Amino acid sequence: MDKSLKYRLYPTPEQTELFTKTFGCVRYVWNTLLDWRSKEYQLNATKINYTKTASKLVEIKKDTEWLNEVSSVALQQTLRNQDTAFSNFFAKRAKYPTFKKRRNKQSFKLALNAFAFKEGKVYIAKNKEPLNIKLHRPLEGEITSLTISKDCANRYFIAFCSEVEIEPLPYINKNIGIDLGLTDFAITSDGQKFKPLKTFIKYQKLLKKVQRRFAKKVKGSKNRAKARVKVAKVYNKIADCRKDFLHKLSTKLIRENQTISLEQLNVAGMIKNHKLAKSIQDASWSEFVRQLKYKALWYGRTIIQISPWFPSSKLCSDCGFKVDKMPLNIRKWTCSNCNETHDRDINAAININTAGLAEIQACGVSSIGTKEAIPKLDTTRRSRKFEARSAEDGSPALQGGV
Repeated sequence: MDKSLKYRLYPTPEQTELFTKTFGCVRYVWNTLLDWRSKEYQLNATKINYTKTASKLVEIKKDTEWLNEVSSVALQQTLRNQDTAFSNFFAKRAKYPTFKKRRNKQSFKLALNAFAFKEGKVYIAKNKEPLNIKLHRPLEGEITSLTISKDCANRYFIAFCSEVEIEPLPYINKNIGIDLGLTDFAITSDGQKFKPLKTFIKYQKLLKKVQRRFAKKVKGSKNRAKARVKVAKVYNKIADCRKDFLHKLSTKLIRENQTISLEQLNVAGMIKNHKLAKSIQDASWSEFVRQLKYKALWYGRTIIQISPWFPSSKLCSDCGFKVDKMPLNIRKWTCSNCNETHDRDINAAININTAGLAEIQACGVSSIGTKEAIPKLDTTRRSRKFEARSAEDGSPALQGGV
């Protein structure tokens, strides 16, 4: 599998100058070719492929000699990245590619023929000095490319892409369901509750302070540029804390469970509620699910995703009775059919776990990978069927599967 390892990079003044030139050349090539491809498609309905952009790059380099001051590999990789971006757009996997800005995150990619390892140090093209990399963990596998980037707070990073053989974790006979929320970030079917980090709320006052100072600076001045970096540092602190929390929690759950069942959340629809939008975005549920998915592929675990229309909070996990309404302010409730008292979130996690295991029995899921379970219409139909059966004979609606 392909795996990327990211490290902090501390360049010398000469390397910083080279990186700045390369960022600018890569950005210029990207924007020039994007403008050319867009106009060709609008005027002549012509789709430009990688071969044509490579020929166009040769013409551009003849007119702009300063493009030769940086590695040609970085410019060629820009063409490949843009071609991939257009392929994703036409396949409806991404939005239309946009122009790159100087103040946004900058990066360039180098293939294997543009860097080398000598005596444990990394050398790149157009520079004779080794890169000062903080190797907080050893490199893995066979490295195929590297990417050097700079964020808005002027921090430099280097990411190595390598091909590695990842051994699956030992089989564990434990399956859980997870209900994601705001009061508790994740609630598992075995009763564990993980509190949210609430990073944005924690740094909100500091962010407000530095943003006010930034707004008062004169546009175009050096003090305004310094203030902008301070704002970026606060945002980076928030993002770094959130990523650290999500990585640690997702790794813990993957190591301790064989099958994890989750509910598909309509985050785009949920953030329309302006009272909860800030907390929902701060929770970063989508990133958490993404991490669980790729780590499941790495370590031989299974991820089951249940339809968002599945009434996990309204079903009694003991008898399967379904209540008509379950407002958000009700955190504990008693089933009118079996008189069992439930914690709302733990009950929902148990129902999600039961539905996920039932989907495995019904449809089958490989031991490695992810599975999106229970389509929207099937879930509604099944829940009504089991609710009717439960009302008639009092039998457990969720026993034996959904």
